[in-house]
This record gives sequence, structure tokens and C-alpha cells, in this order.
Amino acid sequence: MTTQIPRDEMVDGQGGLRPHWRGVLAAFSAMGEGGLATRARRLDRAFEEEGIASVLPGAAGRPWRCDPVPLPLAASEFAVLQEGLAQRARLLALVLQDIYGPQTLLAEGKLPPALVYANPGFLRACRIPGHVPLLHSYAADLIRAPDGTWHVWADRTASTGGIGYAQENRRLLARVLPEAFRPLQVRQLRPFFDLWQDSLRRLGPAGQPNPTVALLTPGNAAPQWFEHMFLARELSCALVEGGDLTVRGGALYLKTLKGLQQVDVLLRRLDGRMIDPLELEPGSLLGVPGLVDTLRQGSVRIANDPGSGVAEAPALAAFLPALCQRLLGEKLLLPGVPTLWLGDPAARAVLQANPGGWRVAPALDSTVPPVLPMALSEVARGELMARIEARPWEWAATASLPPSVAPCLDGRGLTPRPVLLRLFLVADGAEWQAMPGGLARVLEDPERLTGRRPEVGVSKDVWVLSEERGMIMGPPALSVPALKLRRPSGDLPSRVADNMFWLGRYVERLDRAARLMRSALQRLTRGTGLLPRELLELQMLGRCLAEAGLVPPEAAPAETLGEALLASVRDGGAVAGLFASVARLTESVRDRLTDEMYATFTATLRAARGDAAAAGRSLDGLTHGMVGITRFATAVAGVAAENMVRGGGWMFLELGRRLERGWAVAGQVSLALDQPPSRIEAGLRLLLEICDSVITYRSRYLDVLQPAPVLDLVLVDQGNPRGLGFQLTQMHGLLDELSSTAGLDVGAANANPREMLAGAAAGLLAEVEIMVEMVLAASDQAAAAASLPSQLRGVEAGVAALSDRITRRYFALLPAVQTLGWSPGEVPVLRGAA
Repeated sequence: MTTQIPRDEMVDGQGGLRPHWRGVLAAFSAMGEGGLATRARRLDRAFEEEGIASVLPGAAGRPWRCDPVPLPLAASEFAVLQEGLAQRARLLALVLQDIYGPQTLLAEGKLPPALVYANPGFLRACRIPGHVPLLHSYAADLIRAPDGTWHVWADRTASTGGIGYAQENRRLLARVLPEAFRPLQVRQLRPFFDLWQDSLRRLGPAGQPNPTVALLTPGNAAPQWFEHMFLARELSCALVEGGDLTVRGGALYLKTLKGLQQVDVLLRRLDGRMIDPLELEPGSLLGVPGLVDTLRQGSVRIANDPGSGVAEAPALAAFLPALCQRLLGEKLLLPGVPTLWLGDPAARAVLQANPGGWRVAPALDSTVPPVLPMALSEVARGELMARIEARPWEWAATASLPPSVAPCLDGRGLTPRPVLLRLFLVADGAEWQAMPGGLARVLEDPERLTGRRPEVGVSKDVWVLSEERGMIMGPPALSVPALKLRRPSGDLPSRVADNMFWLGRYVERLDRAARLMRSALQRLTRGTGLLPRELLELQMLGRCLAEAGLVPPEAAPAETLGEALLASVRDGGAVAGLFASVARLTESVRDRLTDEMYATFTATLRAARGDAAAAGRSLDGLTHGMVGITRFATAVAGVAAENMVRGGGWMFLELGRRLERGWAVAGQVSLALDQPPSRIEAGLRLLLEICDSVITYRSRYLDVLQPAPVLDLVLVDQGNPRGLGFQLTQMHGLLDELSSTAGLDVGAANANPREMLAGAAAGLLAEVEIMVEMVLAASDQAAAAASLPSQLRGVEAGVAALSDRITRRYFALLPAVQTLGWSPGEVPVLRGAA
């Protein structure tokens, strides 16, 4: 066996610097000593704060980073790769059409049946008469052999993962290293996404000038969630999960607040086997029941086709040269890594003659790393060869080619590291177009190279250098008729509205926790003894904290309250749980937030989380930790007020905040007033404090404390943003606007307004107004106030019931609850509740 030396991307065969590397290295040299390392730290920080690494708020470590040294490709070299990959994409599209169509290649013996029928990527349900499998996008992994030629190591036909990472690398690198781009003519990536967007629109039904395009994702728990979210934005399509879609009458629909909206084109980023639990994977909870039937009906186009993964089988590469001659009448322009399908006796003989020159891997699974037989022990090698002899059709062998190396920055400077290049193509309807760039992956262990992109690693931006005076052409514009002006609130998917609503609620819960804990800590950390009034206030605060689930009920007494508060911010504590819920919900609506909004949310959330965790050792430190939480809640409110369009997303975020705050205020007032009339003053002082209304009350009434003015301020005053009246007024306005703009109360116009959602909020406000008027008119206001807790509990329950009704109507999309009631001798009457 002869050891092959990897090719160095930076130097030519005579030891000289390759021309397209000269400008790159010159730009780095101009930065001075240590300049590149400084830019690398800035790049890492940018990824942590706003890039791929920021996807999970508060997550430790960097799941993916970009090396500041790019991988440049000369224009002429890229042109050769583009031509070869375009041919390969056409070939694979024809192979897929035959496999799911007439299967002529199987009948002629050009393809062995074992590579098709045993292939997990072959979906029999997708063999639909008259249906042409759609290969709309394609990616290929390439390595440069020691002789300088590029070889395709693997084909990616199921989904072209990594394209979002490539664009993110370019965006942040251009910002951190602008001087490296200025002297070089680096081709831009933006025109490729414009072309891709137009090509998706062309897939829509004839005569539909503006088809609905949606990107199907497994959800925000998927490792590729960042990329799915990025693509949805760049391609101007809706980001949807299986639960957002439904099949009705052979067509695919998106469930929105306004109703069902038909989907014409589906960009699939979900495993093809998981898209339809009725016909493919029965246990799939991510797919859409009946989706394959929409393919039969021809009502939706899916890119790429669910069964396109069959072409990713590693052993298929052994047959592509012959298939290219058979289907295209051409020689394969871009060779693959030499591959043997070991189901062929002649191929097994080649492997046995030179086992040191080949790597062995499953024939149908590209995610399993290949094994070099000669690197195994004699026993393990014998076992492997025995398994191959027993079931040879399940195995393939690829030539052992070392990938080329490129300079990468590490702690010691520039070090040569092996790289794998991934390029991306899309069909524009006439031909295949390549993205003028790509994703280069630095290989930690070239011997264990698999088709699955690791979740942790180092990548490189790929620069395609333009020829001098070369023109960059974008896609031709589609002719689209003038659009109608729209300002809808009901086009928001129900799942997104649900997540926005609960994000608002959990932000308020976190803010409420900080305010209650801060009030309790101010009393617990005083150096002098507490006055009787302050002890009473601390007892009431303990009950409020227990009611909010922040401390156990048995920890409410002042003697044990301090330790319970410290425990709440530690792992497993109530406040720690609120942080996790807010982080999860923030991530679930990431695609609805601009980069600036998302950075503000996550940066302040991380800071608050870190302060609370660090302060969990002492009560004094914990007081400081609560400040970060209130800053986070304030940042969310400010960003929502100034940066979010007053549409469905903002409405439900605001509705969640108002409902949660109103529910909390009603409960806190009932607890504070649940005292003998002689002690009611302590409760009133505490109410003004936790409702942040002390200054307002003093400016109106000086130091005279009476129940009616206090309750008017915290329950009725519609100008107090911390009072219940303000929350109910805002809820009424939001629900009224939603019902009118989304058209969701159609059919309920003749119903009793008190039974509608907006009317329910107005009814609760009327109830508290009556309570305050009763206290004001009473001869003994303290006694009258002490009689209110049970009524306030009813208001609290009414706000909670309103939340349930909002969930039923807007998120679960269920009809109104109906009860059957009648009196003896009367005709039964249906009584509805929204």
C-alpha cells in the first residue's frame, strides 16, 4: 500500500502560492501581528450573540463556529465544478423518475434491485402513476484528491442541509473582516437565494401568480432549526410544523387564526419517511396525515420529493458512470470517489486483492462512517469480511483518498487541516444553477467521515472569486399582477399565536416573581428588627410567593422564607424553571423576531439568568439578581412596543402579558385584603408597593391611606399600567380588534356581548368598578374592603376562564362550548360560551 500525501489547497505542485490565495493572504498580512486572531475572537463573539450559536438562549459553548480563513476558489475552477454538478443533478433526477416510474433501469439490469427495494429511502407509497418525483435542490460533498482533481464524495438529494450555515458564515465574516473583501472580487450569495425563491414560485399551479410556499420543519427541537428559520426568511415562505397543516379534500392547508389557507408548494426539511403517518411511518408525530394523497391529487408540489433520499445510497455511485451514458449519452464530467458495490463478485475480488486501499461501509446508509479493514485487528477484520461474504449486497467500498488540507487558525497560528467542500444547486426550471460559494467543513477525523453534518465543528466560508470585469447576473423577474393591500391579523398560524401568547404570560410570571421576591428580600435583609407592620407584610408576601408557586406553602413563614427564595433560583427551582420556559418559547418564535429583537431578548435573558444563578448564595446577592429580571421584562415590553408591527404576533404577545398580569393582580389584592379590618392598612401599603403605585398614590393623596383610593388605583384606574383596570381595558381592545380583523366572531354578532371574549373582559372590569364604588360608599371602608376577597377570587377565576376560552377559540380552533339547559315543560335551549 502506497501512502498518498494530501494536497495543500494553498500551494501548487511546484511549491508556489496558488494565484487566488495571494490576495487573501495579502489582506490578512495587512492586519498586522495578532490582527487575525483578534478578528477570530470577534467572529466567535458574533456567532454567540446573534448567529447560529445563539439559537438556544443561555446555552453553553459554541455548537458551530467559522474559521476566519476562507476557502477561495478560482472562477474557472468553480465553473468546472458547476458544470459537473449540474450534469450530476440532471442524472440523479432521471434516475429518481425511473425508480418511481417505469423502473426500466431495474428491468435492464443497470441497477440491482437490492439498492432500491431494500433501501430505507425508497418509499413505495410515492410510486404514484403520472407523478414525476421532484428533485428541486441538490448538494454534493467533494474532496480534492492528491492529484488535484475534485471528486464527489457523496450526493445529497433528500435535503440540502448546510446552506443556511454558509450564508451565516458569509454575513458575519463580511462584517468582521470587511478589509479582506474589499480588494477581492468575491461573488455574492444573495442572487442565488433570489433565484431559489423565484424557482419555488414557478412550481406553483399554472395561473396562480402568487402561490403559497411553506417550509416544513420538525420544529425548534431539531438541530437544523436555525437553518430552517433562516431559509424561511430568505425565501419568503411560511415556516410550519406538521401540526400547522391539515389535508382536506385532497389539498393541503395551513391552519391560521382566520381559517384554512391552501398551500401550493412545500419545501420539505423533514425526513421523507416521517411526512405522512397514514401511508409511511405510522408512529410519526411530525408529519401530516394524508400528505401523500395530495401528491396523488397533484394539488401540492413537494421539494424535494419525499422519496428522493433513495439516491443518497453510497453504493449508487458505483453505477453512475454507466447510468450517465445510458440516460444522458454523456461521460460523467465530475468523477465520484471510486466505489465498489460488493454485491458484485468482481468487486469483492478487487477488495480482497487490495484491502488496504479501500474503506468499507453499508451500501445504503451514508450516516455510518466507513472502516479501513487494514486498520482493524486481525480478528475484527476477519469478522467484517465474514459479514460481507454472508450478505455482500449490503456493503460498499470506497477508495481511500485523503482529502486536501487548507490553512486554519488555531492557537499556534495557521495550521493545515483536512477539509470537505459542500456545494449547493437549485433547478430554475430550465437548468441547474450553483450557489457561488458553499460550506467547507474542517474534518476532525477524516477516517470517520460520514454524510451527517456534526452538531459541533468548525466550518469555512467558501469564496468564489469573479473574473475581472465579470458580470453577476440575477434571476429574471417574474411578472406578478398588482397585489391587494392587506393588513391582516388572522393569517398567523395558530401554533405561533399560541407560543406568542404563552411567551407573554411567562415573561410576566418571571417579572412578577422578581417583584415579589425583591419586596420580601428588602425586609429580610434589614439589619434592624422588623416592625410589627413589616412582619405582617412579610407574612402576606410569603402567601403571595406560595400562591405564585415560587416557594412551598410550608416555607411562607418569615423564618424559612429566605432559604426557600435562594432555592428557587437554583437548578430545579421555580425561578430557574421560569427562565427555561421563557428561553424555550423565545426560541419557538425566533422566526417572528428580527435579529435585533432576538438579540435583545436573549442578551437580557442570559444576563438575568446569570445574575440570578450567581446571586443564589446570599440574600443580599439575590436582591441584586432580581434587578436583571425586571430589566429583561422591561426590554421585552420596550421591544414589543417599538419594533413589532401591530399584527397577530404582537397582539397575542401583548394579550398574554395583560392576561397574566391581570390574573396576578386580582389574586394579590384578594390575599392582601384577606385580613381583619384592623390590619387592612398593612395590606393596602403592600398593594401599592407590589403594583409599583406608591409614587402615584402619594402624588394624589399625600400620606393619607384609605381603602377606596388604593383600590381605585390598583383595580379600576385604566391609566395605571400595573393595575387590574388597565389590563382588562387592554384585553378588551385586543380581543375586539382580533375578532374584527381576523373575522373570528362571524356568526356571533347576535350573541350576548357579555358572552363574547371582548365582552367578557368588559364584564370583569364592570365587576371591579362596582366593588370599589361599594367600598367608597361604605361608612367603614376597612370592613368593606375586608369583605372583597371572595369576590376578587371570582374575578381571578374569570380571568383564568378567559384564558381557557382564548385557547379554545384561537389555538385549538374548537367550536364554542355548548350546554343544554331547560326548565320543566320548556323546549331545550342551547346555551353557548365563546
